[in-house]
Amino acid sequence: MSSKLPYPLAMLQRGESHDPFGLLGRHDDDQGSLVRAFMPSAERVDLDDLGEMQRIPNTDIFEFTLDRAQSDALPQHYSLSWIDKADGERHSAVSPYTFAPTLADLDLHLFGEGRHHHVYRLLGAHLIEIDGVPGCRFAVWAPAVKRASVVGDFNGWNGLRHPMRNRGGSGVWELFIPGLQAGDLYKFEFISRDGHRLLKADPYGQAMTLRPDTASRIAPPSDHQWQDGEWLTRREHWRWMQQPMSIYEVHPGSWRLSADGDFLDFHELADQLVPYVQDLGYTHIELLPVMEHPLDESWGYQVSGYFAPSARFGDPDGLRYLIDRCHQAGIGVILDWVPGHFPKDE
Repeated sequence: MSSKLPYPLAMLQRGESHDPFGLLGRHDDDQGSLVRAFMPSAERVDLDDLGEMQRIPNTDIFEFTLDRAQSDALPQHYSLSWIDKADGERHSAVSPYTFAPTLADLDLHLFGEGRHHHVYRLLGAHLIEIDGVPGCRFAVWAPAVKRASVVGDFNGWNGLRHPMRNRGGSGVWELFIPGLQAGDLYKFEFISRDGHRLLKADPYGQAMTLRPDTASRIAPPSDHQWQDGEWLTRREHWRWMQQPMSIYEVHPGSWRLSADGDFLDFHELADQLVPYVQDLGYTHIELLPVMEHPLDESWGYQVSGYFAPSARFGDPDGLRYLIDRCHQAGIGVILDWVPGHFPKDE
């Protein structure tokens, strides 16, 4: 690396920049614009249809200087194309560093006060569209790290590729990555204050891979059509303090197995468990933890994904289907949610 490289760019090259948006993307002045990209896996990078970007010697930082006419013609959300060192193929994507912050200041304020009642909508991975560009917004709370990044199959699990935006005193980091889709795998990579690299699954992820894998998975929007309107109407008028309850506690992984010895999925549980409990006359089913966990023998009490139904039993819509079937049968559902036991898995 050149000894003349400015300190902020040197920090970026080392993967320790606390403000990647202050360096990457488009930066305007009176004469035009400078577009900068950090592409550690690239042999060559091109800006939109303007041509090849220039590599700063001995770095993975690329720049392109635009005159006023070029700057005016460049789309707000421009694309970068690059030849990857690993496979030699050309790739193209809209730059994440062309987008403004996506999390509202009010949300961050309420979160900081501990009064945000829908944090799962704020943090985690959410498929959204910004200015007609589809992609995924990632957000994670990590107040004690120097750098946070999103890693996954889409960037070769390289933490230098997608450093996140720090949202100041909130401790939240966020990044919108265009082009990602439901099913893509990801984790967060952190650099601690003492320089250690940490790789973590998303604590607010809505789907995860099947054990022993530990990656988070971008969940698709729900396709489930709820049919429990009658149950919800009755629940509004249910005097639960004065009426009896009988609860059937069940561990989905051991209640009953399939003919080949596998766990029943959520749909199979709906077909078998609901009529069984209905016939016994119980008013409620209490499901022992169905949140993601690494160890079958723990019965779900060492949770690794509090907002992700376990892949052992299916996907989030499968759990919705099971709950819907219970409600249609007049059976309430209680979910065990265990914040007191943590696994060592990352």
